[in-house]
Parts: sequence; C-alpha cells; structure tokens
Amino acid sequence: MSEHTMRAVTVTKFGGPQVLTLQEVARPEPLPTEVLVRVHAAGVNPVDWKTREGQGMAGLQTFPLILGWDVSGVVEEVGFGVTTLAPGDEVYGMPWFPRAAGGYAEYVTAPARQWARKPATLDHAHAAAVPLAALTAWQTVVDTAHVQAGQRVLITAAAGGVGHFAVQFARHLGAHVIATARAARHPWLKELGADETIDYTTTRFEDATHDIDVVIDLVGDTHDRTSTRSLTVLRPGGLLVAVPAGVSPELARAAETAGVRATPYLVEPDGAALTTIADLIDAGKITVEVEETFPLTQTGAAHTRIQAGRTRGKIVLTLTH
Repeated sequence: MSEHTMRAVTVTKFGGPQVLTLQEVARPEPLPTEVLVRVHAAGVNPVDWKTREGQGMAGLQTFPLILGWDVSGVVEEVGFGVTTLAPGDEVYGMPWFPRAAGGYAEYVTAPARQWARKPATLDHAHAAAVPLAALTAWQTVVDTAHVQAGQRVLITAAAGGVGHFAVQFARHLGAHVIATARAARHPWLKELGADETIDYTTTRFEDATHDIDVVIDLVGDTHDRTSTRSLTVLRPGGLLVAVPAGVSPELARAAETAGVRATPYLVEPDGAALTTIADLIDAGKITVEVEETFPLTQTGAAHTRIQAGRTRGKIVLTLTH
C-alpha cells in the first residue's frame, strides 16, 4: 500500500457477514475543519449488522460502504482551521452518524469537533467501545429524560453496550435504577449501580416494578412488545424513551391514553459530551466493558458474534499498523 491507500472492510451489497470484504481503498484526506485519524480500534454495534443487512441506517448509505461509527485512534493530520486538535493527539469519537463514517478502516476523516481526547485511563480497544453506546446512554438519560436524583428509572437490556452505560449514568445522577437482564448478569449490574435487577427470562418486568419515572427501552416493540408493556409501569406523566424501534402511531396513542409520554431517539455526534464522559471514566466513576476483541481481518466473525445477542458490554475490532 502507498501513502494514498489504506485497508478497509467494504460492503458492495446488503447481506450476511460474508459481504464484508477487506480491500485496499483510497485513503481519505481531511477537508478544512476536519482531522485525519489513524484508527487503532473500532467498536461494533447492532446498527452495524442491521445496516449491513439493509436495515438500520441502510437507506442513508451508498455503495461501496465502509461500516463502523465507533473510533479510537491518533490524529495524523489536521485540515485548515483546526485549532482544538493536533497531530499526535489520542482521540475517540462517533463521527458523521447516521451518515457513513467508515470506521472499519485504517484512517477516518471527520470534523474536529466530533472528536474528543481519548480517556487517558483506557487503551484504544476500550476507548473504541465508548462513543456510540455511551453517547446514546448519555443523550437519553441526561439530555432527553433529564433524570433527577431520587427518580425511579427502568432500563431494559441493561447488560448490553448502551445499557451498561445507561445504568451507570442514571446511578451517577442519583436515580434508583431497575435493570432487566439475564440472572447471570445481575451481580455485575449491581456492581455498576443497579439497585434492583429483573430476570426477563422468568419475570415480566410489569409484574415486578411500578411507579417508574423514566423507562429507557433498549429492546423495542419488535420483541415482545417491550415498549408498549413499558407504558404500564410508568407513573402518570412518566416518560418512555424508545430507542431501537422508535414510537409507532399505535404506541403514541397508547401512551396518550395511559397519561404518559413517549419519545423516539437517535444518537448524534457530540464531542463535548464525549469530553465529559472521558472525565467521568478517568475519575473512576464510569467503567467500560469489552467482552471480546477481533482483528480487522475477522470483521465477519465479530458481526456474527454481536448479531447472536446477549453481549456483555461491547465487541471491538483492533487494527495493527
């Protein structure tokens, strides 16, 4: 490869993990206000495999497509006008979402302010596990629900990538946190700050809790009508944040009838929030869970692993240079 090319995992048609192909492609160049980041690790998220299959953010993409929105790496070059970052800075970010960011590659370009300095206490693999999941959790718990101390917050799929951050952020704000997960994950979730845990394989959460101020639903109505069921545990005026499937007209009507609120949500790039999250991580207040790492050459295996579900924390791709 020359200085003008790089390795990247590309997709030229929607399909299974077999459509992920490692190829040599042109290396991007930073435009004014952008930085070129040499990628050391890239997080793998459910939206990745959904988009690969033609779901998720597929309608916004064009072929050839390089998936991946979670990146941790080192600034290689800065475009004209950039004053916040310099070559050699270790950064992490979730650039461009929901447009393609090209994280499954050796280099990525994006606006400087969509990045933040990597948490000093994390290696690149753990830093790459943070941006999309932690920003989703932060923006739902803090910016959307405005969770307050003393509130009762129910988090479904609490042991996953977004869930384990949401538990910690809600607890950091002083909320009483109820988390749903398989029983084997309960001791770990208690360590993260969950006050109560519910085994969704044996117990319907609506039979185990009530008077909830906020539900952060990370499952959605496509699985066992989880969002609709969440309405029944909310106190009058309570809020459902429906993350993966949004709010259908039927769900909106049901919420209105029940006297509660429901809102959809989609994560946005936010370098300032990532700076705050990095400070919390470096202060030891938030921990990051990486269940497994895969080399870039095994991206298909990483997709197979995360698509199977039941991941504890995150799956991450690592790159060697």
